[in-house]
Amino acid sequence: MIFKGKTIAVCVTGGIAAYKACEIVSRLKKKGAEVHVVMTHNAVNFVTPLTFETLSGNKVITDNFDPDREWEVEHISLAKKCDLFLVAPCTANVIGKLASGIADDFLTTCLMAVTSPIVIAPAMNVNMYQNAAYRANESKLKERGYKFIEPDSGLLACGDVGKGRLAEPSAIVEELEKIFFPRRDLANKKVLVTLGSTREPIDPVRYITNASSGKMGVAIIEAALKRGAEVTAVCGFVSVELPSEANIVRVSTTEEMYKAVDKHFENADYLIMAAAPADYTVENYSENKIKEAAPCLRLKKNIDIAAQMGKKKGNRRLVVFAAETENTIENASKKLLNKNADVVVANDVTQSGAGFNVDTNIATIITKEQIRSLPIMSKVELAEIILDTMQDVR
Repeated sequence: MIFKGKTIAVCVTGGIAAYKACEIVSRLKKKGAEVHVVMTHNAVNFVTPLTFETLSGNKVITDNFDPDREWEVEHISLAKKCDLFLVAPCTANVIGKLASGIADDFLTTCLMAVTSPIVIAPAMNVNMYQNAAYRANESKLKERGYKFIEPDSGLLACGDVGKGRLAEPSAIVEELEKIFFPRRDLANKKVLVTLGSTREPIDPVRYITNASSGKMGVAIIEAALKRGAEVTAVCGFVSVELPSEANIVRVSTTEEMYKAVDKHFENADYLIMAAAPADYTVENYSENKIKEAAPCLRLKKNIDIAAQMGKKKGNRRLVVFAAETENTIENASKKLLNKNADVVVANDVTQSGAGFNVDTNIATIITKEQIRSLPIMSKVELAEIILDTMQDVR
């Protein structure tokens, strides 16, 4: 989840657009953020604190002098714990207070103590938005480093038409992504990722599979999302939570994975094959549970998904993985040629810290130009290197 590990305060002021803040909180939570909500006294006339408490999972703060609070200087502790403060919707009144240094309630007092980024999403009548006093206040805050998300134009709640409507929640959350993750070199690019293991049934209750957890694939997906990519993930069986921001396509067998990849590859700019599809399928599948003491399975080779995509990739980039137990560099280099890949990520799964179902990897990145051996590192770190190499390769 793209905001995992981030703590964000959503500050809601007293305007009709306060209801849209509910969707903002929901979207941030779904993307993994820890969210704390602050409401002004006027805001509670539009949306109840209970609504935000249910959505955020945290108590809503509305007052400097809450008798039920835990002992701490709360406006200072919140200012320290949050990585970003979002004021949405933000009224002209609160913007005026902030510009003038007024701290007469919890929200304005807290923001006076904040050293992390403060993002303002204004919402007001078009005439208020164009008022000289408001324009001066906004300019003053921008000079101090406050970031603004421009309001939309259209029909306003009062019936007027013009600029002043709160930006859409999806657009606001996207702007926060850009603030946290300014490197957007994959913006407007489509990345197709495979991950996890596939299962080839033996009978109705048994199957052939492998130990792939999907952790490397998830790390790649999250890294690509942070760089602005649109990600489609063709997912077998995994033991990790999948990013909700990606388009997830579930598959079971290698044949199903091949069909899904083939379908989505046409619209992709990059294909990263981090999955571990089963190489063999059972030719003599039993419709009933096998009860023989020593059953004999006839296996046949599954379709080679990477090789098939390599034949039709055109100008698209293809990254494949090579999980080896011996002759790692030699076998992976052959894979680069045989599958017409641009990048091979090779690792010896017998090494400690480099196998399946762990958080680290020890990889060698192979392209036509170079062989780059990497030390042990987290799969999150390796994902960034893979994306860099994928874009730089000629």
